[in-house]
Amino acid sequence: MSCSRRNFLAGSGAVIFTTGVATTSVLTSTNSDASADNTEAAKRYGMLHDENACIGCTACTEACREVNKVPEGVSRLEINRSEPMGEYPDVEYRFTRTSCQHCENPPCVYVCPTGAAYKDEETGIVDVHKEKCVGCGYCLAACPYQVRFFHPEDHSADKCNFCRDTNLAAGKQPACVESCPTKALVFGDLNDPQSTISKAITVNAVYRDKVHLGTKPKLYKVPFHKGEV
Repeated sequence: MSCSRRNFLAGSGAVIFTTGVATTSVLTSTNSDASADNTEAAKRYGMLHDENACIGCTACTEACREVNKVPEGVSRLEINRSEPMGEYPDVEYRFTRTSCQHCENPPCVYVCPTGAAYKDEETGIVDVHKEKCVGCGYCLAACPYQVRFFHPEDHSADKCNFCRDTNLAAGKQPACVESCPTKALVFGDLNDPQSTISKAITVNAVYRDKVHLGTKPKLYKVPFHKGEV
């Protein structure tokens, strides 16, 4: 059943879904706004990455892979290293995190023709109903951060979901946060002004990627301030 649907999407049927996407976008956006107004107590999980504290050890990526059983060849998060700044022996590197932004206004959700991509209104986490995914690739193409991939084993769309099914379900912090030796990652409820992440965003200068697109990402970053300005 799923194979035939995937083949259908790969062929001429994709044109039909393209027409339906515009309607889905409007309705989903409207419903999300209405839901947000009626669920003031809902959580809104976000993450902060401190580029000054990050040492590029990649303990976070390895912990994510182990806890969430992510196969080799794909990754839910990456730590990217800049070109060297300064002259030897005073050389500095900037390390930036690339992963799902858990957007308030997620393009991946709006273009999904089956409802596989969705935003959980109780937590703000953007996730995937794997059993509904037909592998059309619309969400991969729509994501402006290019952080989605096809899982090589179950062939459904995959990405960071803040360890929702693993650590978070067990009452723990996401694996990347727990494993970071320098405490460069902070996770919590952005709706709670007393949460660690809310306080960290208040006391630090922060930025978010591609905010001009209106996606309202919930991955905040403390900019690297070493080296030349």
